[in-house]
Amino acid sequence: MSQVEQQDQALQEREQALEQSQKTLRHTEQVNQKLTYELAVLKRHAFGKRSEQLNLLQISLLEEGVEADIAAIETELEDLITLDAPPATKKTPKRAPLPPELPRTEIRHDPESEHCTCGCQLRRIGEEISEKLDYTPGVFHVERHIRGKWVCDQCETLTQAPMPAQIIDKGIATAGLLAQVLIAKYADHLPLYRQEQIFARAGVPMPRSPLAEWVGICGVRLQPLVDALRDLLLAEPVLHADETPVPMLAPGKKKTHRAYLWAYATTPYAGLKAVVYDFTDGRGGQHARDFLGTWQGKLVCDDYSGYKQSFAKGVTEIGCMAHARRKFVDLHVADKSQIAGQAIDLIGQLYQIEREAQSLTEEERQQLRDTRARPIADALHRWMLAQREKVPNGTATAKALDYSLKRWTALTRYLDDGRLPIDNNRVENLIRPWALGRSNWLFAGSLRSGQRAAAIMSLIQCAKLNGHDPYAYLRDVLERLPTHKASQIHELLPHNWQHTA
Repeated sequence: MSQVEQQDQALQEREQALEQSQKTLRHTEQVNQKLTYELAVLKRHAFGKRSEQLNLLQISLLEEGVEADIAAIETELEDLITLDAPPATKKTPKRAPLPPELPRTEIRHDPESEHCTCGCQLRRIGEEISEKLDYTPGVFHVERHIRGKWVCDQCETLTQAPMPAQIIDKGIATAGLLAQVLIAKYADHLPLYRQEQIFARAGVPMPRSPLAEWVGICGVRLQPLVDALRDLLLAEPVLHADETPVPMLAPGKKKTHRAYLWAYATTPYAGLKAVVYDFTDGRGGQHARDFLGTWQGKLVCDDYSGYKQSFAKGVTEIGCMAHARRKFVDLHVADKSQIAGQAIDLIGQLYQIEREAQSLTEEERQQLRDTRARPIADALHRWMLAQREKVPNGTATAKALDYSLKRWTALTRYLDDGRLPIDNNRVENLIRPWALGRSNWLFAGSLRSGQRAAAIMSLIQCAKLNGHDPYAYLRDVLERLPTHKASQIHELLPHNWQHTA
């Protein structure tokens, strides 16, 4: 290659690098602008005039979400600052001293060696003490981190061990306390104002404002875990999907509107035990398509039309036999319909075979379905067709029969694949914690707070699915995250997690 060609190639490489840098800068500026605008809206709500149409409890719950959102946005903005930018000066918050009557555990941080790098003996000249509030279920205690100061008399070098990295830099809360606040809010459904009261009774006055900030920051820090979990989930060939409404009150509005919580889970037969929640501001099918992306597996779901376009793009629809059975159960409860009773009995025979198939391998389950379940399903289909000819259009019985007959292909696809479940009950059970939380939270304060709740509850439910105590899991993860490499994030996912004492 001639010198001119080498110069041209080097010039092209510099132009490409410059173009890439400009793209990155534009993206960062756009994200910064978006977050700054969102922060301004939230602050205007937090410090502006409150709506008189909200009662005190609703205002309290909304303020918790707003304060957590503000802390989350500020954390994301800090992460966008480039390394070469001068650090912004931060005022040290004035904190009340921790109650002296709380038990204290001393944790000493001293240099690995008592000799200076020049070879001389170090002499201890003092220490710095910082106190952090820790929590184990039912008990508060204080960690006293004592970092000795050592000096070399020969070269006057000062040596001091660094503080261990924390999720919240220079924060008062340990990973144990942060985990407790998250578990209480998202697993035990205790709003922060109730936790504030509980902490006060335990002798530790803790205003809601710092609690909300902790929740917001932890949500940002835990999000990469949820993103990695979603990637693993979408590598599965079969998934469950369901959705449920959640009232959402946007800052500045005087009433709630209906948002939706979507749940996507692996099947009971999958090796990966996982569920990922997705919070959106509506029920449109685009939300499901955005989550699934290019995934083209088999989706177990109900008859909601929002999934239909995904089926047109390569996703295979797997019907839910429980939904079909439910139509006949409702009919039977209403008027003791004989046709409904017969349908329930035949569908019950299919479920009995599935109970026997739970502990079998995929091949054994498929064989059992071929020999015993398929003949029953064929008989049920013929019986439904015969009954439909006798039933007048528009009746409740006709509607129950039509639901199953129109979806018969999707309802019976499970007979062709031993990996498939007979119904969508697994994800319906996994979405139930939101129904309980919904009655305690009253509503989601914003789209961001709903998405944060979805992310944290994904980790909590996955910990439970894998047999872990969710408190111990979150505490361990929050301790490890500050020093964990991004490339090794999968080690902290619930199915890979190994507890460290």
